[in-house]
Amino acid sequence: MEFFRIKKDIPFMRHALVFNVISGLTFLAAVVFLVVRGLNFSIEFTGGVVVEAGYEQAANVDGIRGALIKAGIAEPHVQNFGTARDVMLRLSLKDVAAAPGINDGAANPKLDAAKLTASILAEGGPGVKINRVEFVGPQVGQELATDGAMALLVVIIGIVIYLAFRFEWKFAVAAIIANLHDVVIILGFFAFFQWEFSLAVLAATLAVLGYSVNESVVIADRIRENFRKMRKATVDHVIDNAITSTISRTMITHGLTETMVLSMLLFGGPTLHYFALALTIGILFGIYSSVLVMAPLTRWMGIKREDLVKPAKKETAGEVV
Repeated sequence: MEFFRIKKDIPFMRHALVFNVISGLTFLAAVVFLVVRGLNFSIEFTGGVVVEAGYEQAANVDGIRGALIKAGIAEPHVQNFGTARDVMLRLSLKDVAAAPGINDGAANPKLDAAKLTASILAEGGPGVKINRVEFVGPQVGQELATDGAMALLVVIIGIVIYLAFRFEWKFAVAAIIANLHDVVIILGFFAFFQWEFSLAVLAATLAVLGYSVNESVVIADRIRENFRKMRKATVDHVIDNAITSTISRTMITHGLTETMVLSMLLFGGPTLHYFALALTIGILFGIYSSVLVMAPLTRWMGIKREDLVKPAKKETAGEVV
């Protein structure tokens, strides 16, 4: 399905060096922000307290959030879960210890969180009952961070193996560099703006890594097909035609995906905000990297027709040559 057809190939490879320089500078800036500012990890990674409460009627989440801000919690995390009458608060150990009137936060964080939230939860409506107060230790957070890094590594290795078997090792290397480019840029945005990096954001990052591979596979498959059909064309012409001929498909696929993600970003509330934000950044940069980073990299590595199309065997005098 195509909304439009571009009759003349766009000379992307003529500007390949410019695209790679832009990508390199963006990647370098993201790395600098990660090193200098670091990620603002959520309590899943740093440790904290989770408080769950129930109300007789729909809870006033905004009222609870406002009361927490007045109590000295800079970025309170309050959300409904299950029903509109159930509320969950997530408080970091630093927030609990620094809140006015709490002096022994390091000694008993669960007790301190209960003291801090007892009066604040009343702002959510009548008939409040605290159902659960759970402490998440820093050790658990460290394990989650390690497991998340391991999951990322496993995904990367799987992608490289898949692309190497399906296409050629040059495509595998180029695709994984382009996709890691997206991941690092997402992390760079979260480091620069100090947005909270939670398990949901980690899940979004892994999703972007897999999502970007799909576009890389489409481009690589079209390049291989063009090498078979366009036997007298140069490598640049083959790649330009592959990218140009898939533009309509790219706009439809990514446009529809981004529409859904933007709806979560705009109407999903605080619960889905950073998850959708990470997906939005990843999708936008994923389009760029899959088309204008992966393809030029394969060109720099010397991709040629013989890498993807085996020469036809000729038969002479009853023998195969």
